[in-house]
Amino acid sequence: MAQILIALGITGDAGPKSSNWQALRHPGFRWYFAGSVTSNFGTWLQNTAQVVLAYQLTHRVLAVGLVTCAQFTSPLLLGPWAAVLTHRMGNWRALMATQIGATGIAAFLTALEFSGSLTIHWLYGCALGIGLAFTFALPAMSVMVTGLFADEEDHRKRAQDIKRAMAMDSVSYNLGRALAPLISVLIFSTIGFGWAFLLNAVTYFLFIVVLVRLRPRKAQQAPGHSRVMNGLRIALNEPRIMVLLLMVAAVTVAADPILVLGPAMAGRIFHSNADWSGVFIAALGAGNVVGSFRRPRRRSPSIRRAATVLAMLALAMMIFSAAPWLWLSVTAAFAVGMACLMAGALTRSLLIECAGATEKRQAAVMAAWAVAWAGSKPIASLVDGSLAGWIGVRTTGVLLAAPALLPALVLVLLPVVEQPWGPARFFTWLADAKGPAKA
Repeated sequence: MAQILIALGITGDAGPKSSNWQALRHPGFRWYFAGSVTSNFGTWLQNTAQVVLAYQLTHRVLAVGLVTCAQFTSPLLLGPWAAVLTHRMGNWRALMATQIGATGIAAFLTALEFSGSLTIHWLYGCALGIGLAFTFALPAMSVMVTGLFADEEDHRKRAQDIKRAMAMDSVSYNLGRALAPLISVLIFSTIGFGWAFLLNAVTYFLFIVVLVRLRPRKAQQAPGHSRVMNGLRIALNEPRIMVLLLMVAAVTVAADPILVLGPAMAGRIFHSNADWSGVFIAALGAGNVVGSFRRPRRRSPSIRRAATVLAMLALAMMIFSAAPWLWLSVTAAFAVGMACLMAGALTRSLLIECAGATEKRQAAVMAAWAVAWAGSKPIASLVDGSLAGWIGVRTTGVLLAAPALLPALVLVLLPVVEQPWGPARFFTWLADAKGPAKA
């Protein structure tokens, strides 16, 4: 057992603790965080409403997968050029334009639903539009968050605050995912889907008000070239970075069934109203949020530990898919949320470590991380929606979770000494490698 724990990287030295919530001490970031939480709350009201509505309109899991795919296809296809275009337009102006556009799309969905004209094809189109807005907003948001701390003269403190702020930006997304789905279920099961879309439009507008208040006095700079393509070139030349990007994609793929398969799980498997799939999404988000309050001891991140957390994620997802009781699936979704947060934090830290101290390399590698994280979502949603009608909802969930088990299984089950250059030897070399490769 001790050897297994060592192989998985669970053991380690204790150290001082810290909290990402300290970023809220900065008044500008407090405003940004409040606006972001509000906007993400509305986004998850709409996300929950649109997947349930897609299922109710068609009674097909594939339709749910297509709606989710439409929303996340843009980061995969346009991510390499989004940062360049937002830089040319101006980051603050680009962010304002995307939020105004998203407000208009949410308002248009509201009008269609209230008039009884909303069809599945309109739902696909509006999901694609929201995804386009998200694609171009993401790089602009990153630059704006960095600019909020530009007045700090202590460079070391500024770097720490920016790192905490980036983590809290993720927390704001998951706070919305934890709180909104249950309220969304209450809204569209009582007064209708249109009110969920309307509230999303209102939250976008409130975020616009916050952005106006935080308008930067000085121009904020971003790279004038595609960081994503540079990051992919680095990954192709450095196997350790490529493996980490694949692990990032595995996190997204393993967690995807909760959103796409949720309505069918609630309706077909547990014989409840499909509306209550929002409970699964809320549990996933709650797991992320609770995980953010955990104050871990500072241990050096390792691929071994990341592989262990990925295995925990896979097992929790398999329990979610195969559970005979609704309460067990909800509990497993909560565990998936916690594991997603831990795996995401570990892989991101390892990628930054592998990128080295050069800011240009770090930016390129993290741009590739963003594409691996968001770009794998539409692929997973299409696979989810297609396989569910062929091999069943439960089997599909288990199947998509299985790849996340592979790194831990390679480390534990395959004897390194008997296969000097087999899979285990290669992965152990990756896990034990230290420091970035030369630029």
